[in-house]
Amino acid sequence: MKTAVIVNRMANKGSAARRWPAIKVELEKRLGPLEPSFTEAPGHATSLARAALAEGVRRFVAVGGDGTVNETLNGLLDSSGKLNAPDTVLCPVPAGTANELCRALGHLARPELAYDSAVATGRQAIDLLRVRCTGLDGRPMERFGYLIVSLGAAASISHRTSQSRWAKKFGEVAYLLMTPVVTLGYRNREVAIAVDGVDMGKRRLFTAMVANTENGGGGMKLAPGAAFDDGVLDLVELGDVSKSAVLFSILPKTYSGGHIRHPLVKMSRGRSFHFEADGDTLVDLDGETIGRLPLDVSVLPQAFSVGSLQ
Repeated sequence: MKTAVIVNRMANKGSAARRWPAIKVELEKRLGPLEPSFTEAPGHATSLARAALAEGVRRFVAVGGDGTVNETLNGLLDSSGKLNAPDTVLCPVPAGTANELCRALGHLARPELAYDSAVATGRQAIDLLRVRCTGLDGRPMERFGYLIVSLGAAASISHRTSQSRWAKKFGEVAYLLMTPVVTLGYRNREVAIAVDGVDMGKRRLFTAMVANTENGGGGMKLAPGAAFDDGVLDLVELGDVSKSAVLFSILPKTYSGGHIRHPLVKMSRGRSFHFEADGDTLVDLDGETIGRLPLDVSVLPQAFSVGSLQ
């Protein structure tokens, strides 16, 4: 199978560049000599993946964080979210600030699995998130992802983290460190929600997340029980919580998943979701700020595959 290796050397504030020689050695042990392509700007991984796909490549090794993996994946999909080539396989190798798909696959606990899976013949099917919102430029935006879509405070935390020079120096805990900074200045919003076409009314929210995986935010267990291959998405709502409740009752429990037992935290499930708010409310997909409400999220079951030893 022809292989493309797409590398974001700027991932994790450039630490991926320092790690790349060692990563290359591990990949070449399994794949043979490589001619990697290096990203040069946001969105470049998508165009690199599309070009390689047109040349007959079917295995795509994405070296970076979730943003790099997401961009690579979007280069393999048509406008409806279907793979342009059904036999395409995506192989993420963790080298970013957050590597949540690799975490969900078990590759952070056992790093050698990321390299072994790049040459494995097995496949693990993954559900796809289809996201439509108002882009940052005011025009309609459509993107596909595989982790979590967040709105409100969680999206603002991700945005501020990605813009911060000091925060990302701390790696995975950058999101945790930025949470108090955003929380203290954030105002909860009135958000109208519909689930599977049913109007659920308006409620005042600190944040909400539509999750395809349990984990996000640098290892937080944000949506306990969410599974990336069951064809259903999990909605987590943090209601009209106070700043002190966020910082002292909810945040400390996010790594264990215990935050869902807070009386103002609600979980539900569905296949499609719609959100609207009167105020300016950011939307984040897989760790990248992509736009603002209104927002539509739906699931495309088992729409793409990653390499697997099973």
